[in-house]
Amino acid sequence: MNVTELARILKVTPKELREKLPRMGFDVGEKAIKVDNKLAQRIIKEWAKKIKELKQKDEEELREKEGEEKKVKEIKKVKIPNFITVNEFANLSELPVSKVLKELMKNGIFASINEKIDFETANIIGEYLDLDVKLSQKNNEKDDKNEETVDKILKEEKKENLKERPPIVVVMGHVDHGKTKLLDTIRESNIAGEESGGITQHIGAYQAIKNDRLITFIDTPGHEAFTAMRSRGAKVADIAILIVAADDGVKPQTLEAFKIIESAKIPYLIAINKIDKEGADIDKTKQELSNKLKIIPEDWGGKIICSPISAKNGDGIQGLLDMILLLADTESRDLTANPNTNGMGTIIESHLDKSSGPVATILIQNGTLKVGDRICLRDQICGKIRALENYKGERVKNAPPSTPVKIIGLKISPSVGDILKVNNQNKSKISKIKKRRPTDTQSTPENENENIKKLNLIIKSDFLGSAEAIEESLMKINTEDVKVKIIHKGLGNIREGDILKAEAGAAQIIGFNVKASPQIESLIREKNVKLNNFSIIYELIDYTTKEMQKLIQPTTKREGLGRLKILAIFRTEKDTQIVGGKVLEGKLEPNTKAEIIRGEKMISQGKITELKISKDVVKEAEKDQECGIKYEGVPEIEEGDILNVYKEIEIINKL
Repeated sequence: MNVTELARILKVTPKELREKLPRMGFDVGEKAIKVDNKLAQRIIKEWAKKIKELKQKDEEELREKEGEEKKVKEIKKVKIPNFITVNEFANLSELPVSKVLKELMKNGIFASINEKIDFETANIIGEYLDLDVKLSQKNNEKDDKNEETVDKILKEEKKENLKERPPIVVVMGHVDHGKTKLLDTIRESNIAGEESGGITQHIGAYQAIKNDRLITFIDTPGHEAFTAMRSRGAKVADIAILIVAADDGVKPQTLEAFKIIESAKIPYLIAINKIDKEGADIDKTKQELSNKLKIIPEDWGGKIICSPISAKNGDGIQGLLDMILLLADTESRDLTANPNTNGMGTIIESHLDKSSGPVATILIQNGTLKVGDRICLRDQICGKIRALENYKGERVKNAPPSTPVKIIGLKISPSVGDILKVNNQNKSKISKIKKRRPTDTQSTPENENENIKKLNLIIKSDFLGSAEAIEESLMKINTEDVKVKIIHKGLGNIREGDILKAEAGAAQIIGFNVKASPQIESLIREKNVKLNNFSIIYELIDYTTKEMQKLIQPTTKREGLGRLKILAIFRTEKDTQIVGGKVLEGKLEPNTKAEIIRGEKMISQGKITELKISKDVVKEAEKDQECGIKYEGVPEIEEGDILNVYKEIEIINKL
């Protein structure tokens, strides 16, 4: 048949026909004039089908081309100041906080969502996050005012006004190496015995006297969940004590604490605790410090003081205090402040008290805070001091530099790390801060992905620091497949509004050291809302991890076992067959699945529930053995069929 005639029948041009025929698999040259009649009839018969296949192929190629073009990712430009919190960086980049934290961890930086990273760090991880990170020259000093305010004010003070102040010491280390017990012994109190699980649940600050000199201690929570608070503690401290148990050595949290101390660039010493315990080995602990942290003890020719102590019975405590004062005198930064000016300092704890309202603990860093002072947060009035309490719970009238005090009289609950200043000057120049409910806070919004499983939570806690630490810990256990979504977080006991929010948002309520009244418990049952209360932080994290694990669907993996050729059909019933055959390869096992293969087609599939050799029930039939099987499924097995035998293994995908 002539190509022109064939093109007319198919309603295309001869040129178009010649171009398409080779792509359709027909052996016709681009310059052909005639086509074999049989081939022409075949082309006419299959033309519609082939045109459809060719169209699909063209569409797939187009999609692939478009996909390749999309692979060239757009680089998002982000301008940041010299220092920025991880949370702020994620928001500017329009990325989930967890993704930024994950990238930081890949680069060996264990930062928290509220911890600041410098421009260089942001620039490095930006390359991996498809970001073009640029330095913003505008308001760099303002953006970093929490870091620089204290130093800036002290630099502006006249030298003759500066007086010596007590050193501020932060105690850091692994969860159960005895930080709080050390402070108990120093203060001759028994806080650790009252703490849930023997672990510090809140940040506190305390003072002790040695050689007629005051030393201020910041007590940081002992679990890894409180990295943010520990890092903040290091920022306001002059000296750090890294505590390591002599019977346990250097642990992951010891490394984490050491990194925080190094980043704070403050002098430190090592307290080797629990020297009274069986199995304590001071030399082995020093060896671990040397190998893992590159810390060379002073008595080994290095520069770092290592003080063996027993916080339990008090051995070495006085020597440790002497070493703190020695370090303060020789290596710490200038420990001076002006006590005769308006007070200012850093918030180290904040919570809502049912009788006193918002209450915060502040560490005074310059000036003296007095009852009656008006205090400001970011140049806005946030309250007038009605009362001050020292670490013993005693009312005091003022607080000089390096003194921790509890403030009563706030209108809001400031955040941990906020700088508060006194301003008793011209009222018209200071705006009043808008009063807000300190208990009503929302979680940081993240980019939503419908394919990611989410565990919706409402967090209620007694202290703001605890709430921040819980949120940060939950961010760290997020994965690519399942994430925690905090739809609401707040302070104080469980209220009716929390129950209604949980019902509306299909969320669980997680409480930390809070209570629910009988009326609220009744409403919880009525609304079928899940509430769990905790007093130990790592139990809360463990519970949440288990709940997240439930959301991950297991995957099924097929494992081939063997092949059986059917030689005889013994009995056929409605849903079962008893058949015999020979194992061609592999092996057979009972309680496995089987596909019926006839020729090259799979006819049906079912289950092998029993396996016999001769008359004995067996657990296995190997290659070349003849056996009988009980098959459950559609009874379609015939002689000569092949059974492909396999089993399915359920794999639990862990977080």
